[in-house]
Amino acid sequence: MLTVLLDAPDDFAGFRQAARALLALGAAPDDIHWRWNDTLATRAAEGDLFADGASSSAQDRVLTPDALDRLVPTPGRPVHIRKPQLAVLRDACCHRNPGRFALCYRWLWRVQRTPRLAGDALDADWRGLEHLAHAVGREIHKMHAFVRFRPTQDASGEPLHVAWFEPEHYIVRAASGFFMRRFTNMRWAILTPDCSVLWDLHTMQWAPGATAAQAPGADAGEALWLAYYQSTFNPARLKEQAMLREMPRRYWKSLPETQAISTLVATARSRTGHMLAAKGDDEGESEAAGAGNYS
Repeated sequence: MLTVLLDAPDDFAGFRQAARALLALGAAPDDIHWRWNDTLATRAAEGDLFADGASSSAQDRVLTPDALDRLVPTPGRPVHIRKPQLAVLRDACCHRNPGRFALCYRWLWRVQRTPRLAGDALDADWRGLEHLAHAVGREIHKMHAFVRFRPTQDASGEPLHVAWFEPEHYIVRAASGFFMRRFTNMRWAILTPDCSVLWDLHTMQWAPGATAAQAPGADAGEALWLAYYQSTFNPARLKEQAMLREMPRRYWKSLPETQAISTLVATARSRTGHMLAAKGDDEGESEAAGAGNYS
């Protein structure tokens, strides 16, 4: 057995490097354990060390992608896949499924032996990869939409905006570029249990994971935002199920506006009834006034 040690739970570059070497060596998927460092996380989840749930033994060879490259004297037959397929593999490697790297490698190993599989959209392994990638892409979108920064100061008294987020998958690295481009002129940090990222106006720096208690609390500006949110909430346009699909409850604890949602939803029906009743009264008065004009 061979154990491949990657740098991080989302180390796609390391996986790609290792996969090239393993395919050149002709290593079968069942002979490989995928393992990764998770030194930045605040907690270790079960199954995070080995992709197939098995533990390495003293007889296993533990190699890094760089060490694997040095084992290959000549490259084997390369695997040719399209850029969209490469993007699916990259996203799939960010999923929290412990077997993600094993699945990616098994598909590549099969494509190397049967190249036509690369175009088979109904292949079971490929469908599994697309399922993982879709979940990761959706989670990246949710992180972009639901991160809320709160103003605070760092140890030196400099302004710093800090947000707390709990991602379902290992997406912090993949999603952070969006915030760097959008908030280029603002010093910010995003804390998550997996790792934390700081933008210092020049580079992104990575730090260990954090807890929700380490994130700043609400401020006066947030109270003003909540007042505005409540005043503009239109109960007649509420679609509760659609709202929950787009904003699942597990994100609510990191969103300041969700503090008011339960109350607003509970009172939406009565408020809608009052609005409709008021509209009916206004229409009745208008009809009466119109009749008087033609009498």
